Amino acid sequence: MQENKVIRLKEVELNNPILLVGLPGVGHVGKLVVEHLIEELDGEKIIEIYSPHFPPQVLVNEDSTVKLVNNEIFACKANDIDILILTGDHQSASTEGHYELCDLYLDMAEEFGVSRIYTLGGFPTGQLTHTDDVIGAANNPALIKEMEQHGIDFKENEPGGGIIGASGLLLGLSQFRKMDAMCLMGFTSGYLVDPKSAKFLLGVLSKIIDIDIDVTPLEERAKEMEKIAAQLAEMEQQQQQGQQQFMPDTVSSDEDLRYIG
Repeated sequence: MQENKVIRLKEVELNNPILLVGLPGVGHVGKLVVEHLIEELDGEKIIEIYSPHFPPQVLVNEDSTVKLVNNEIFACKANDIDILILTGDHQSASTEGHYELCDLYLDMAEEFGVSRIYTLGGFPTGQLTHTDDVIGAANNPALIKEMEQHGIDFKENEPGGGIIGASGLLLGLSQFRKMDAMCLMGFTSGYLVDPKSAKFLLGVLSKIIDIDIDVTPLEERAKEMEKIAAQLAEMEQQQQQGQQQFMPDTVSSDEDLRYIG
């Protein structure tokens, strides 16, 4: 396969849909949010996207057959709001591929008459403790004022290293097409798949777009991950205590310091 391949599974007519983007990323926060929405809203897959910019990989199904990695677009409706959801197995493995695929996503967004784009992701804290907060970035000042009314936090020059991948690039490229685009990021450790952060981000998103979603399945997954996080935190604490106990024995006097130096 030398170029991107788009397979249209079903033609749909939509009225000013919004586009939600949740691709694999930090904590899989955005991906967990949109997968839950697809499940709860009975989303219908309408497009499959295959690309040589994805990793050279197939996924093995339960029956040992294989599936070539791809991304997919689903259509669903909630409270008379038409929603398109972009998710999938991977982001591009190359810089060129990121630009090419994001242009492709925006082409399809324009085709469907998308009125606004929300990209969803995680904001890494490096801490296993959870913070109920959502940080945002937007491609125009009017969006920032609107989102602040929903409790979205906008921090100066944050994220410090920018937003890498489709979640950020779609905001930048959409400016050339005069499309409103917003990135919402739930706080997450960055170490684990984070359904707790996804649950909080989904709650904020639901208020913004005015839909009701049952978050019980995410709550159950969050409780399981909390147990794992607690175990990891305990192991880290024990390791730190072990290092503190070891250091005085190793470096116990000025004489020892001179020796090491």
